[in-house]
Amino acid sequence: MKKNLVLATLVLSALVFTACGSKGLSTQTTEAPAAEKAETAKVYKVGIGQFAEHGSLDNCRNGFIEGMKSEGFIEGQNVTYLYDNAQTDGSAAQQIYNKYATQKVDIAMAIATPMAQVAYGTFNGTDTPVIFTAVSDPIAAELAKADGTPVGNVTGTSDKIPADAQLKLMTEMFPDAKNIGILYTTSEVNSLSAIEDYKKAAEKYNVNIVVQSIDQGSDMPLAVDAILPKVDLMTNLLDNTVVANMPVLIEKANEKKIPVFGSEIEQVHKGCIAAMGLDYIELGKQTGRMAAKVLKGEKKASEMNFEVIEEASLYLNNKVIENLGLDVDPSFATRAVEVYDDIVQ
Repeated sequence: MKKNLVLATLVLSALVFTACGSKGLSTQTTEAPAAEKAETAKVYKVGIGQFAEHGSLDNCRNGFIEGMKSEGFIEGQNVTYLYDNAQTDGSAAQQIYNKYATQKVDIAMAIATPMAQVAYGTFNGTDTPVIFTAVSDPIAAELAKADGTPVGNVTGTSDKIPADAQLKLMTEMFPDAKNIGILYTTSEVNSLSAIEDYKKAAEKYNVNIVVQSIDQGSDMPLAVDAILPKVDLMTNLLDNTVVANMPVLIEKANEKKIPVFGSEIEQVHKGCIAAMGLDYIELGKQTGRMAAKVLKGEKKASEMNFEVIEEASLYLNNKVIENLGLDVDPSFATRAVEVYDDIVQ
């Protein structure tokens, strides 16, 4: 009897232990670290839509990823990047962001004005923030209000052209130049805004701004042929369609010995004579840091005014000067932050 009582006690103890193991404290203590692990293991999804295939926008994208990395967002660890290029096609841009909406990205990132407009149109009214870069005039693009505050859950960085500094450089290098040509795409509001800035600054430097529009990249050859006989110099905007087809302009202008000025570093390295331009890697980094704040929950995109890189620097290409047989004062090379001795294709 005593033996049976001991055995019953042992069985009852085992049953109590089993019940506690399935419902008691031991289960709670294992669940908490698992929840913490799940939180730290979250991988954010960022959809990057780029409007065109050219160096400055590529630099924006690479800089963006670097800026995110500097804030602790490491690709393959806690962030995944989806990347698509619209190749200057508006309908393709819409398809890209429709896809990102289906994929439930945590941030819709947009490179260049047309892409930013489509991204905001797609995600407006949702919880997905839109972060843009390389938007010359966010106000004209209706991505920000007149005071710089966001129109919605959207913010980013502007690459506004320093038109005054650019015209100053051009008239210093070529004091006899009177007519300066600009090609632009009719559908890009950033270009229309930049042309107005150039026209205002032109009065100060006593030059005329001559413009020629295109609707698409295939219009470039005829547009270039139409404008070159009317000008002494050409300058590029940050017009994505024009920049994507820049070799057409460079080749035809070189034949007529007409210097072409760029608006940023990559254009100078690819055949423009010089620029008072922006560093698009730095612009992208600045944008990446803004996006990181949103992902960390430090700020909402709707609470952040767009930001602008104010300072432009001189970039010069000696190879272009040599090829065109120009006599340019050596002091420009001394002033430049970077001088190229080659032309990359």
